[in-house]
Amino acid sequence: MNFISANDGAQIFYKDWGPRDAQPLVFHHGWPLTADEWDNQLLFFLAQGYRVIAHDRRGHGRSTQTDGGNDMDTYAADIAALVTALGLKGAVHIGHSTGGGEAAHYAARAAPGALAKLILVGAVPPVMVKKASNPGGLPIEVFDGFRKALAEDRSQFYLDIAAGPFYGFNREGAQISQGLVQNWWRQGMVGSAKAHYDCIKAFSETDFTEDLKKIKAPTLVMHGTDDQVVPFADSAPLSAKLLTNGVLKAYDGYPHGMAATHADVINADMLAFIRS
Repeated sequence: MNFISANDGAQIFYKDWGPRDAQPLVFHHGWPLTADEWDNQLLFFLAQGYRVIAHDRRGHGRSTQTDGGNDMDTYAADIAALVTALGLKGAVHIGHSTGGGEAAHYAARAAPGALAKLILVGAVPPVMVKKASNPGGLPIEVFDGFRKALAEDRSQFYLDIAAGPFYGFNREGAQISQGLVQNWWRQGMVGSAKAHYDCIKAFSETDFTEDLKKIKAPTLVMHGTDDQVVPFADSAPLSAKLLTNGVLKAYDGYPHGMAATHADVINADMLAFIRS
């Protein structure tokens, strides 16, 4: 198993597949998942000749279950340490949901030459929580409810998310994949309850507005219009406007987990953007 040491000594697990001289694609997973969330995309892009890399965020999956550092500044620093350790240049960073916030936070701070392009998929920026500067956001009570449910019965909470809003399986006529539900639950339960609890604040309250303004790399913002986890109207269109070189691509009726439920469409669009 591959690990790199973060600045505080935490061990960050990562997958690194493909030719070392190929363009690297770095994948950032959502909460409370792991690098395994991206297995479909890793196999797809590996077959296209790319070097594919995906890590388990600290406190998630196989990485160290730290009781601190579960915040966007530390997450971005961990990515920088991974990029440095692997000597990555001209990489495309691809982030889903919380991973989209992490990728944006990193991209705004990336060393010269490290970042070529950015792809945000159902991502949390600019900011999720409702406040004076973000009147369309979700009330803090929503995220307090997440914390309460996690603390009381994390296992059932994770089953409910996966079987319901994450993949849109609660919609009438949805084709439910029990495998996706079970795999989501499996990934979540491997991680740390403390890290997952803390990460709710990180993904919901971090304001990425200034990060988005700083990013100069070409950025594709992909989002489903029926995203029940990160509502479309208060996320993707606003992020695209804040980016210097951002392109918005909306997917009518697609859910939050569209990279799994509609992998053929999402993979093809990612590939076209990376090659462009």
